[in-house]
Amino acid sequence: MPLSPSTELLAQHLKSSDFVEIYAHHDVDGVAAASIICTALTRIHVPFHLHIRSTITRDMIPDDTPVLLCDFGSSLPDLPESVMVIDHHVPSFSGEFHVNPRLSGIDGDLELSASGAAYYVARELGENRDLTGLAIMGVIGDRQDFLGQNREILNEGIGNGVISTRPGFMLAGRTLYDRLFLATDPYLPGISGNDTVCREMARIVQPDLPAEDDSFFLSRLVLGVDEEASATALQRIVSDSYQLEREVIPWAPAMAAVIDACGKSGRGGLAVSLCMGDPAGLEEAWDIFSEFRQKILMSVESADVIDEGWYRVAYQTVSSDVADLLSTDISRSSPVFVIAGDDEFCSVSARTPPGLHLDLDSIVRTAAAAVGGSGGGHMKRAGATIPAGTETLFREAVMEAIPA
Repeated sequence: MPLSPSTELLAQHLKSSDFVEIYAHHDVDGVAAASIICTALTRIHVPFHLHIRSTITRDMIPDDTPVLLCDFGSSLPDLPESVMVIDHHVPSFSGEFHVNPRLSGIDGDLELSASGAAYYVARELGENRDLTGLAIMGVIGDRQDFLGQNREILNEGIGNGVISTRPGFMLAGRTLYDRLFLATDPYLPGISGNDTVCREMARIVQPDLPAEDDSFFLSRLVLGVDEEASATALQRIVSDSYQLEREVIPWAPAMAAVIDACGKSGRGGLAVSLCMGDPAGLEEAWDIFSEFRQKILMSVESADVIDEGWYRVAYQTVSSDVADLLSTDISRSSPVFVIAGDDEFCSVSARTPPGLHLDLDSIVRTAAAAVGGSGGGHMKRAGATIPAGTETLFREAVMEAIPA
């Protein structure tokens, strides 16, 4: 296993700890990664305290206790050497306890997420092969591919009876109407958020057929999508889908969507409880999912266009989702930058559409540093935090760095 030296070392350090402070990113990859580690630590009786955060900085990290960061931390060069990091972003941290696929020559954009890396650590902590369902949450949430190590984890889950597969209708929701009306992954212009159309579409499905098997419904659905939709969005309506035999939401895309919504809505504790098998908050979690998806739709509808490919939205919690949507599900050939913020700081979510090759990690990192902020991430998906009032300077720095 390519990651084994680093996963073994970090696992041994966790085993020897009397207590661990865990900080995890609030998206589904970070929440799932932390939940995997927390489950594994519970099984070996190592106490911990988990914090779900939208970001992490050096001054948030205590110096007097073991600390583990999940799905962030790799990009921070000033972390104490003793900090443990499980991440898949472009690394600048040089500490000893650092699990990151990129350090082992594995593509952290496509072939292994933070939840997948956390799963390999959990395997070193004990018999935790039943956690493969959580391990693939990051693949779905970060739009990775089932290649390389991701494929290995998936195959292991299938082989152990934890995951099963079949073609499925990829829109998440409790009812067919919800799945259509709240469709943001993929986003279907002309359908998503259109109450009248969605109610009509939901009525035409044959009662004895799943939506993915009703060819008349699928044809009507595709024909009802506006021309601005990308081919990628249409192709993602029906795809290979995964059933999770041991999770509180058995259908993997729905599980990922609900966990992501809860984490980003400030309900990280609820998200983690679902990942750790407690169904008590499931109805509340679905309600949060619905509210979150409606915020995405409202933000797309009301976004201010600053310049070609540059947008400002009101809700910071959904800015990354709006950037994903605009870059992937709407036909375009240029990168997307979505800005949101308050009087002190602005967040920027940057994305490239399929087929456009730019190193957004480098571009965003350099531009953010030039205006007194910080940033980084992946080649195709990156983000930054910059001081309020520097948005124009940041945009100019980005545009200078993008090849003509």
